[in-house]
Amino acid sequence: MSLELADRCKVPPLFWRTVMRAGLRPERLLRHARLPATLHLNQQAIVTTAQFFALWKAVEQLLPEPGLAIRIIEALNTAAHPPSVLIALYGRNFRDGLVRLARFKRLCVPEQLLWDEKRGECRITVLWPHATEPTPSIAIDVTFATLLELGRRGTGQRIIPSRIELARPSLASDLHRQYFGCPIQLGAPGDALVLKSVDLKSPFAGYNPEMLSLLTPVLASALEELRADGSTGEQVKTVLKRNLAIGRAELSYVARDLGVSERTLQRRITGEGTTFRSLLSQARRDLGRQLLFARDRSINEVAYLLGYQDANAFHRAFRKWEGVSPARWRYLQTNGAS
Repeated sequence: MSLELADRCKVPPLFWRTVMRAGLRPERLLRHARLPATLHLNQQAIVTTAQFFALWKAVEQLLPEPGLAIRIIEALNTAAHPPSVLIALYGRNFRDGLVRLARFKRLCVPEQLLWDEKRGECRITVLWPHATEPTPSIAIDVTFATLLELGRRGTGQRIIPSRIELARPSLASDLHRQYFGCPIQLGAPGDALVLKSVDLKSPFAGYNPEMLSLLTPVLASALEELRADGSTGEQVKTVLKRNLAIGRAELSYVARDLGVSERTLQRRITGEGTTFRSLLSQARRDLGRQLLFARDRSINEVAYLLGYQDANAFHRAFRKWEGVSPARWRYLQTNGAS
């Protein structure tokens, strides 16, 4: 079933660093896009689809460098990607990586990847469910280059698509043809990346089932909670569950992810009659119960994923929540109380 996600797009710090390296000051970009002049100071700002498109249009107009999006993605360090994208590189093969990327990138933007596979080809198109205007060309380039770069980096091979279909009437340079290495149809009815089905079977060198078993339930839980806008407390817990394992459980990090100041977030939390510490405890309890259901995951691993420095701290907290040890709770859930 398709998730009905809210109209919220993250603008990560990497975006601002990239435009600055290209010689464009964030303040000028924001002014041109008619967005708040301090948006870039939020670190992980949240904008609507319309505002996200306005940012990309401003980049196109202020940095008219041919093939800019392709250059950005090609030069991007893999480690700079968020966990929702990195998990794709742990997939079994190109197809598995694409499925994971399509699923979890929606933690960052509501963009949907749709594909139709037949006669040895996989045709991938992009849908922005909240868009009221065509997707900027540079945003299309970013998505298609990201998908192809995933396959190339994951397999270690220079995968060549069957073709690219672009709605735009022309290209400003030959960079697209050089990068994609395939025929490009211009003036097409829509934008599509067409891959060879046989390439989707190519194995990924970084296939890591252990990391997949650790990250998938955490990201899946966060994705489920983004079906619709909830209370501030629920939004905070969603961010915490996503960030616990990477050591970003402080109020400052959560505020940045939600695109508000620490003072504003604290005021909203207090207005709902709770505290940040209580929400952190609830997030750990909810996620801990979920992770403990997987019997192949050790108690120490669960403690790490919940952001505890040692297992003893996790044991003490869990006994306070449930009245029993994590191991005993797991046993009772599996075998039933006797």
